Amino acid sequence: MLWPVLALMTAVAIFAVLWPLARTNAAERTAADAEVYKDQLDEIERDRASGVIGVAEADAARVEVSRRLLAAADAKPPPALDAATGLRHRRSAAVITLVFVPLAAISLYLLLGSPNLPGEPLAQRLTAPAGTDSMAGLIARVEAHLEQNPDDGRGWDVIAPVYMRLGRFDDAIRAFRASLRLNGENADRQANLGEALSGAANGVITSDAKAAFERALALDASNPRAQFYLGLAAEQDGRTSDAVERWRKLLAQAPADAPWVVYVRQALARLDPAAATSAAPGPSAQDVASAADMAPSDRDQMVRGMVERLAARLSADGSDVEGWLRLMRAYVVLGDRDKARAAAADARRALASDPDKLRRIDEGAKNFGLDG
Repeated sequence: MLWPVLALMTAVAIFAVLWPLARTNAAERTAADAEVYKDQLDEIERDRASGVIGVAEADAARVEVSRRLLAAADAKPPPALDAATGLRHRRSAAVITLVFVPLAAISLYLLLGSPNLPGEPLAQRLTAPAGTDSMAGLIARVEAHLEQNPDDGRGWDVIAPVYMRLGRFDDAIRAFRASLRLNGENADRQANLGEALSGAANGVITSDAKAAFERALALDASNPRAQFYLGLAAEQDGRTSDAVERWRKLLAQAPADAPWVVYVRQALARLDPAAATSAAPGPSAQDVASAADMAPSDRDQMVRGMVERLAARLSADGSDVEGWLRLMRAYVVLGDRDKARAAAADARRALASDPDKLRRIDEGAKNFGLDG
């Protein structure tokens, strides 16, 4: 549709230029003016006869119109603009206009436009840097598209996170629900819906939000967003120990480069500052097992470094039950069961005043086969 629209716009521009050239010549315009003035004289006479205007006003108006009538009758077209010459001039101007205007428009478009610029996907336009397009304009276009195509699941997926960033939580809830309905259920979509519901409630984890997070964990038990917000729900319900325990487990399972770790640490520090500083990830069974594919010297160096760092931290602060369990597990995977038993003994001494943590160490030692 682009080129027909451009052609129509060009035709309108040409018509605007040619219209004055199609008007009658000066002699014809003079005759028309004289007829108008004669009609005005007749009108003045009718108004005077009917009493609309007085005699004096009628005489004054008649004098003025008569003067204009005489001037129009005496007027003559310039000698240089006779009919033939005027016709040639108009035809020349029309030809120039018909050729020049389209050529000028096409030249400017090729110079300044971008006819070969490829289309840009909707999601990419919405995430474009500020200044490349109006965010409000982009959102308005997506909303208009979804109004005409309410079953476009991809469109709802695109617009929902934008609503969240703008704080339009009610719109985000509607978009996430539409995405769940049209695109199917998964953990991320349920967690996103729960986050929008809590945002609409000013940060309170409502029953609907909690249900969405629990459904997300049912679909993917490792979903970090659902884990975090369920910990927040526990804190809001007054179950601080449950919140701390959930967040500590979340940190223990977190990848080293996970961007959300800092938020979990901040939340944990609010309830248990010591836990927030001691919950740094240590060597897991997966970390140690993955070293089996490395060269022996590299593997030994990597594992030794991780274990030594964790052991040194626990010797300075032995309150981290998760850290003790990771240390015991690492020794077991390495085949050094004596050091694993020694770590269990050190953990029992450090945690002797905390029955719950001590119970977890005993269970871990039993699971690792260290009590036999």
